[in-house]
Amino acid sequence: MVFRVSAILVLGALLFVVVMRLLFPLPSLVGRQASHAIPAGKETALYRNIQPLVAANPGKSGILPLFQGTDAFSARMLLARSAQTSIDAQYYIWQNDLTGIPLLNELRKAAERGVRVRLLVDDNGTPDMDAELAALNALPTAEVRVFNPFNLRSPRLASYLFDFFRLNRRMHNKSFTVDGTATIIGGRNIGDIYFARDAKTQYSDLDLLAVGAVVPDVAAEFDLYWNSQSAYPHELLVDPPTDGLAVLDRRHKAVTADAGTAEYAAALLASPIVRNLMAGTLALHWAETRLVADDPAKGLGKVPPDRLMIVQLAEIIGTVRSSLDLISAYFVPGDRGVAALADAVARGAKVRTLTNSLDATDVLPVHASYAKYRRKLLAAGVSLFELKSHPTSRLPTADMHLFGSSASSLHAKTLILDNDRVFVGSFNFDPRSVSLNCEMGFLVRSPELAAEVGQSFQKMIAEESWQVTRGDGGGLIWTDVATGALRTTEPGSSVARTVVLTVLGWLPVEWLM
Repeated sequence: MVFRVSAILVLGALLFVVVMRLLFPLPSLVGRQASHAIPAGKETALYRNIQPLVAANPGKSGILPLFQGTDAFSARMLLARSAQTSIDAQYYIWQNDLTGIPLLNELRKAAERGVRVRLLVDDNGTPDMDAELAALNALPTAEVRVFNPFNLRSPRLASYLFDFFRLNRRMHNKSFTVDGTATIIGGRNIGDIYFARDAKTQYSDLDLLAVGAVVPDVAAEFDLYWNSQSAYPHELLVDPPTDGLAVLDRRHKAVTADAGTAEYAAALLASPIVRNLMAGTLALHWAETRLVADDPAKGLGKVPPDRLMIVQLAEIIGTVRSSLDLISAYFVPGDRGVAALADAVARGAKVRTLTNSLDATDVLPVHASYAKYRRKLLAAGVSLFELKSHPTSRLPTADMHLFGSSASSLHAKTLILDNDRVFVGSFNFDPRSVSLNCEMGFLVRSPELAAEVGQSFQKMIAEESWQVTRGDGGGLIWTDVATGALRTTEPGSSVARTVVLTVLGWLPVEWLM
């Protein structure tokens, strides 16, 4: 009887999935036009100013770390403002807020002056942007595409009920390329929480601005995603608004009326990054730089395991000789990851990890999965540090810490290897980044950049973290590195949270984290 009921339920569920997919199919991509990056050329001021530096450093890329949120935002805004031929932008999240709308409007203004704008966004990260994206998409020189769109526009999440395994795969990449000459990649999406702009939570993060040899690689990677079978023209999903750009005009007027806009704008204009870049005077780290990225077919589950980005990262980590510092907002190493870090320790490397504490995390199930590996990592000789949570101010201060201002949550994804290489990108060291999400990042061979990022990492450990160790009785101890204060209960824990973490730890959901 039980078997019969179970069989009926399974058959019913399968029938539901089939019927819903027939009723709500994805639009056909037949007739979609392929397009490709516009190469850098002498017609743009950005190229003319940068090219002498590029020519003087053949085969290398000029790299600038963007630690502060204001610098990261102003670099994107002012690069967009300087664009003359093309802007190609690719993001997981684009928020409808005080930074997302002004940057989208800057793309709109670029398109209106004849710049070709291509914007590729993940559908999971733009739930309330359909009208604004449709307005941009309606411009003759702008085009918006959506990666792995939901079958239903509203309520979107209902699509998971009948197309879960496709929709569970997302495009987590982040890149912003202007005139085929300069690009920005890293951990930041587009939104207030990434750019030190009037939000209750501020993410500590890191981007890299790059010119030179690696930029065509980023352009080629963008083309692969733009022309992939997961990239749908926005007009196939959403009807253009009847009042056209008035939708974006109204939204832009509303967000720029915020009381903090003038002060934040002043902070942006005070950033010398783009001004010096345009003048050819920006101090860059010229180094061998390699783009590491997933094939966009991963979004449909069509990439063999041996071609996943994690294979390249595992090879990189496998070359570590003396030290490895791993910074990851979400850190769920799994047994294989623990073994890889243990191997590095066994080879004589000093291995340290920094992730969010329970008090700082914004995804409790991820922390529950991470917590299961703390004792294994400690037993392997890995030093564990967890970021403390801090209240954020309305605007950034002059005293900036690791990857930005003192923040309430870590969002960066960075490796520092042997004090001579740095990896910065979108890849969290967790099962989702390994198997489900499409990811990308730069590996830069530069002792100078490694030292600069390493100093910020060390400062964060010294001033803003707990070190986790094992006590004599086998329990965990959290030591405030700045003060030396000890505690045997996890920072941010409570009875309710402990119960939730325990239950989450029992569930077979780690592969989703």
